[in-house]
Amino acid sequence: MSGSREGRHPRHPTLPDLHSRLRTELGRIDEQLRGLLSTMDRLQGLLDAVVAISREVELPAVLHRIVTTAMELVGARYGALGVLNRSGEGLEQFIAEGLSEQERRAVEVSGLPRGLGVLGHLIRYPEPMRVDEITAHPSSVGFPSGHPPMRTLLGVAISVRGEIYGDLYLSERLDGQPFDRHDENVVVALASAAGIAIENVRLFERIRIDAEQFQRLLLPTLPDLRPFTAAAIYRPAAEPSQLGGDWYDAVQLPDDVVAVVIGDVVGHDLQAAAAMASTRNMLRALLFDHRNPPGAVLTQLDRTLEAITSNPVTTTTLARIEPEGAGWRLRWSTAGHVPPLLIAPGHRAELLYSEPGLPLGVDTGQPRPEHSRLLPPAATVVFFTDGLIEHPGHAIDESLRELAELAAAYAALPLPEFVRALADHHPSDGHDDMAILALRTPPA
Repeated sequence: MSGSREGRHPRHPTLPDLHSRLRTELGRIDEQLRGLLSTMDRLQGLLDAVVAISREVELPAVLHRIVTTAMELVGARYGALGVLNRSGEGLEQFIAEGLSEQERRAVEVSGLPRGLGVLGHLIRYPEPMRVDEITAHPSSVGFPSGHPPMRTLLGVAISVRGEIYGDLYLSERLDGQPFDRHDENVVVALASAAGIAIENVRLFERIRIDAEQFQRLLLPTLPDLRPFTAAAIYRPAAEPSQLGGDWYDAVQLPDDVVAVVIGDVVGHDLQAAAAMASTRNMLRALLFDHRNPPGAVLTQLDRTLEAITSNPVTTTTLARIEPEGAGWRLRWSTAGHVPPLLIAPGHRAELLYSEPGLPLGVDTGQPRPEHSRLLPPAATVVFFTDGLIEHPGHAIDESLRELAELAAAYAALPLPEFVRALADHHPSDGHDDMAILALRTPPA
């Protein structure tokens, strides 16, 4: 009977059995948690990568960032992005990362990949591909001379507006393992974000070009100002949507007198650009009464703008350069604008600090200060807008001193090259548009 009772009641698990089962279950949970944490890390890495790529505003930087980011996400030693040509059958650009300088030179000697081999397979069949042994792939044709040895490959196409833009290639995981399904999924997701980033930066570039062309249409071509030489340059703001109100102008007056102006309408929109155009045209008309000094002309301009426009506040400097003795006399008046810069032969660049006066559109009843300076032969006077010097991390005085040093360093250049050098090496952060007008008196 005791035997029959044992048959009716199952044996309870022993304590060692429970410990074993618990360890097994905890191990499974631990493995699941590790997998979940790994997935979360990858997702966070992908999110960070998408944000980083989206911050770039130049196409070369975007393409480079796509490659390096993909390499980081899957731990690849090598990465490349091939941009397809118009026919879609070959490459017009190939960005490669991870190569040593010697390997890079060897690859450059062999030229762009011609769409053959495994790379060409992805061009012809733009589906994600993972290859554990490149040389064993049916499309493999070997590597060019000097190319680093590669065994594994992960390739994903990048589409922009539904068309294949290029292909992203990754090779050799740093841990020596072949690429897996997780690697493929994260790179496919990155490629989708990359396509959007490429389209955005191309749109950004088109808007920037259109804005710059529109702005340049509002600016004059400098006339023949002999006996003086003159050059001007305009650079748009870094943000493509930021139309600027910067302008310059120069007018030849009777008796070898030249009037020059530089100005900046407050704001970055169509209204500022339109206000700039109307202000410049009004000032041109007023300048032809060549007997009035600059301060009187600005006073008249300010009153006219107040009476017939609703233009925003504007800063400007108006100057006349006229013959005096063996040299030239500079007369100017400033309406809240940055000071001009004078470079005399054999001397350091000097900022012509003076009482600035109020900007246009503030108080038409205030008098306009007048200033005067004798210019020697072969002297250069530089007028510019604050976009050339403004930097959030630097004081204005510090940027002005840096600009003066730059001007002295490039003073021997012909004027077109001189203004280009200042625009290229300016101390500002480029957030605002900038204009430069330089005029040089005749040599002795």
